[in-house]
Amino acid sequence: MFRQAVKEPGLAGAVKHLFTQRYRDKSAVEGIDLTIEEGETVAYVGPNGAGKSTTIKMLSGVLVPSGGEIRVDGLVPHKQRMENAQRIGAVFGQRTQLWWDIPVRESLGLLRDIYQVPPETFKRNMDAFTELLGMEDFLHLSARKLSLGQRMRADLAAALLHDPKIVYLDEPTIGLDVAVKHRIRDFIKEMNRNKGTTMLLTTHDLGDIEDLCERLIIIDQGRIIYDGKLREVKDAFARERTIHMQLSSPIPEAESLFRDLPDVRVVRPAEDQGASSLSVRFDRFRCTASDIVKRLMNRGEVVDFRIDEPSIEEIIRRVYEGQLDSESLLLAGRGSA
Repeated sequence: MFRQAVKEPGLAGAVKHLFTQRYRDKSAVEGIDLTIEEGETVAYVGPNGAGKSTTIKMLSGVLVPSGGEIRVDGLVPHKQRMENAQRIGAVFGQRTQLWWDIPVRESLGLLRDIYQVPPETFKRNMDAFTELLGMEDFLHLSARKLSLGQRMRADLAAALLHDPKIVYLDEPTIGLDVAVKHRIRDFIKEMNRNKGTTMLLTTHDLGDIEDLCERLIIIDQGRIIYDGKLREVKDAFARERTIHMQLSSPIPEAESLFRDLPDVRVVRPAEDQGASSLSVRFDRFRCTASDIVKRLMNRGEVVDFRIDEPSIEEIIRRVYEGQLDSESLLLAGRGSA
């Protein structure tokens, strides 16, 4: 809960507010009931202003909640900030914890001293991170001279240098090219697999979610509207598949082949694909790709085909646009628990 100033527009409103202040109370997060088990990698997503960053700040001890209770590894973050900081790591895509004017190697050395990392642990982690993240070429550079991809890799190393049990990743791949994203995702999976590090990921990059997380939490207007397995929400709200086929010759009136199949429709090919290309959309729980292909093969030769799987992207987009009913999402989440 926080107070928000209420001002009338324009200069007159600003002057009036100097003498007569009005405020309204606003809840950044409300009624969140959340438990994350040790070793989980969880995606925590929602539209801008939904309450994601507020949640992370409360978990890290930066903000004090106005109500309720928060415990991270048995600690109350805002009351035991030093102990909590020792057990967590954080990566913020828009900020760095490196010192701007000194080499990356020295920044990591300072963090070693701050966290009192034993020499053998520091050497082991530095050797592993340098190899896994490809940092050898820029350890001697100052943070201000790093590219975005280099800085994000160095920040990941800084966040995990002291072997934290829990890591908060806020947009860790924002603005990065495909190769660097792949390296960072592999690194996160390696840390989770080999060290059992618990990861809470907030991101708008849906590739991060599908590559790294099995559990998805969706928050909107300060409330959790879905908490469950990624596969379950895809099964509930992204049932459609599309099969794209290349035929040896056009099949006239292809729609007639599927009239007795439920929820199957032919998608007309784009002009640049040619008349021998055909796309068919179907509900994967009421019909199979085999049913579609068999019927087409009885009428012509299928040269090649591919299937577009349902994507989490469509679900998140529909949540952001208010097209999905919150109650339906909550029911889907309870069903996957």
